[in-house]
Amino acid sequence: MIAGVARMVRDIGVAEDLAQDAIVAALERWPRTGIPPNPGGWLTATAKHRAIDLMRRDTSLQEKYAQVARELGLAADPDLDAELDDAIGDDLLSLIFTCCHPLLSTEARVALTLRMLGGLTTAEIARAFLVPEPTVGQRISRAKRRLAEADVPFEAPSGDELAPRLESVLEVVYLIFNEGYAATAGDDWMRPALLEEALRLGRVIAGLAPDEPEVHGLVALMELQASRRDARTGADGAPVLLADQDRGCWDRLLIRRGLDALATAERLDRPAGPYTLQAAIAACHARAATVEQTDWVRIAALYEVLARVAGSPVVELNRAVAVGMAFGPELGLQAVDALAADGALDRYHLLPSVRGDLLARLGRRAEARAEFERAAGLARNRRERALLLGRAAAL
Repeated sequence: MIAGVARMVRDIGVAEDLAQDAIVAALERWPRTGIPPNPGGWLTATAKHRAIDLMRRDTSLQEKYAQVARELGLAADPDLDAELDDAIGDDLLSLIFTCCHPLLSTEARVALTLRMLGGLTTAEIARAFLVPEPTVGQRISRAKRRLAEADVPFEAPSGDELAPRLESVLEVVYLIFNEGYAATAGDDWMRPALLEEALRLGRVIAGLAPDEPEVHGLVALMELQASRRDARTGADGAPVLLADQDRGCWDRLLIRRGLDALATAERLDRPAGPYTLQAAIAACHARAATVEQTDWVRIAALYEVLARVAGSPVVELNRAVAVGMAFGPELGLQAVDALAADGALDRYHLLPSVRGDLLARLGRRAEARAEFERAAGLARNRRERALLLGRAAAL
């Protein structure tokens, strides 16, 4: 409903208000008249009629109203207007691109996307990201206002504009997924509601943009990672590391979906992007029946390609882990020490955690214990901090 109305009024905030007005109208009318055969069509048509009433009252929008009315051929009775939903796919894609517009800050994009496309309340978003509810409300209000003031076109970009805008959309979806998969802070190791919402959004975007390989790459990556969800925590909710997980608990349906999405991305025959490469790495884990059967040489090679395509200190840290598993902890430690000397990951708890693991494998227990304790001091998630302190105590 919001997507369809926003195409007309070119203002997400106004579109949300009109959609809520339509729901109120339904709550008042349907108990008397019964639920119509196409409830979604009725609601959308009602919201659009209210949008036109709003335009009629605003003399500056007379020309726009006339144009919209000609384009839609509006009927008088909203019950007859189900055909107005014909372009819902295009409208939904436009709403996704608008909510994820680079004009907005990352935090605003995430909050607006969860509010408009996920239907999460302001309180739910605040709870998920451990920030005050007024802060989230302000982010959403400012985002709507900024989009309206900048007169951002309500449309999916095309041509040369598509790639950078699509990158912003995928970044937002993956940020939501990652916060659900491994919560940055707080008491919970995972936040399933965010994880599920990111999966849903990814699948929607893949259906709306079927020719974009990185969309399928992101879906593949999320499906494959999400397949481990039930094995990532013990009965007490404590985290379980990948090497210790019961792979029999991995979700075979999600693995199959992920591998299918990866095959689709690769079939589109374009140079692999960062999400497709990360999905290929996740597929190596998914295909291995045991830790010992994992193709770490291939994973290390994929990380080397990923470092060239989308290099970052975190990618290099992951590559160091793969090198340590494929070619021995000494080589892995050399790579980690080079990263540590660079200083870019000084406040990142996983750097000392990885270093501690490599030192433990080399038998340097006292040094490893100190690294795990340092990692615990940097970790903001209570569950993760307890895991790291447990590894230190075991040494």
